[in-house]
Amino acid sequence: MTLVVLDAGMTNLALPTIAGALGVSPAAAVLVVTAYQTALLVALLPAAALGERFGCRRVFASGVWLFMAASLLCAVASSLPWLVAARALQGLGGAAILALGVPLLRFSVPPERLGAAIGWNALTVALASSAGPGVGALILFHAEWPWLYAVNLPLGGAVLLACRLLPRTPLGSHRLDLASMALSGAMFAGLFIGAQLLPARPLLAASLAAVGLACLGLLVRREAPKAAPLVPLDLLRQRSLRLSVIASVLCFAGQTAALVALPFYLQQGLGQSPSTTGVYMTVWPLSVAVTAIAAGWLADRFSTAWLCAAGGLALAAGLVSAASWPPGEDVRPMLLFAAACGMGFGLFQTPNNRNMFLSAPLERSAASGGLQGTARLTGQTAGAVLMTLLFTLTPVGAASRLGLGIGGALALLAGLVSLLRARDHPPATGDAVPAAS
Repeated sequence: MTLVVLDAGMTNLALPTIAGALGVSPAAAVLVVTAYQTALLVALLPAAALGERFGCRRVFASGVWLFMAASLLCAVASSLPWLVAARALQGLGGAAILALGVPLLRFSVPPERLGAAIGWNALTVALASSAGPGVGALILFHAEWPWLYAVNLPLGGAVLLACRLLPRTPLGSHRLDLASMALSGAMFAGLFIGAQLLPARPLLAASLAAVGLACLGLLVRREAPKAAPLVPLDLLRQRSLRLSVIASVLCFAGQTAALVALPFYLQQGLGQSPSTTGVYMTVWPLSVAVTAIAAGWLADRFSTAWLCAAGGLALAAGLVSAASWPPGEDVRPMLLFAAACGMGFGLFQTPNNRNMFLSAPLERSAASGGLQGTARLTGQTAGAVLMTLLFTLTPVGAASRLGLGIGGALALLAGLVSLLRARDHPPATGDAVPAAS
């Protein structure tokens, strides 16, 4: 997880440097990020299907190899098209890592310890997210931008050594449907790219979205009769898991909108310097890290529905408080609001993921991993597009405050959706353990 998350954080920081070194515009340099994200979203469900068929450990390790090879191509890239293509390959490898990482945890620990294991995973992701910009800045201070990708090689080597200790998982007997994989890729590519183009080129965006929706219809019709469909329709028929997926999309959309809006609000609304803004922004992921372990422990002992509801409420309270803080006042309380946001998100994420994985049969763990990753990226894309539209239609100051408020509303809605699961299982036993037996 550190390999993938650290790479993303360093790349985001280095975009201006990469644009200058390759002689391209900032808008063109953003393709370095969108190519990776598009490939990641397109490949999540196919990677999960490959994991079910050939074993999670084998496909996970193959993803690490691909990620490392693509990192080497990024490091020697001499033009933007080369770098964008290499980043797309990185996304394909990263999809296998993100889709199968948590399912491998499920095969590593007993069900009653899965919440704690997911908490440690969330801690790792939060710390890597916090460290990414700092590590990237340190590398750029001492070396050229290609070294941002070269450092993935020794780190990836350590990951491959650790892969030897991962558990072997059952192999599937079903045949892979390449046509369904192609339809899935076209669906996500159409919807994702269409969403990115919506503010600037709405007609093209609508056309791409229509193609994506048509592919979705064909894919559902093709996959519905299967026992183990590529798009996990069998899992989505389970009420508890379906509600967890919906809540995940809402919460990630609210979090992403807020993380985009908050720096603008701090700098342009409250008059803070970029360095001070960086300090305020760091409090959020550090609070997620602090909360993750406790959230994992709680998720193994109490109803995840109520924990997710409490997390959504805390995140919403932090965002609404930040949005309503008047300009000209002491900004130090914003540290408390950011901490509340991080604690709320940490309290939501780990229990929600635990319920999502334990609501699926053991043999469909890889599919639930792909579904969890898809829900996360869908929410993140929706939050980013929302902020792009707000910045296009309204002044920056109003857009940032409105984005924080809408993010709070989405977080609150995620908590309320989670509460619909409260009656599924008794709070004393957790709401998903029986499904794993």
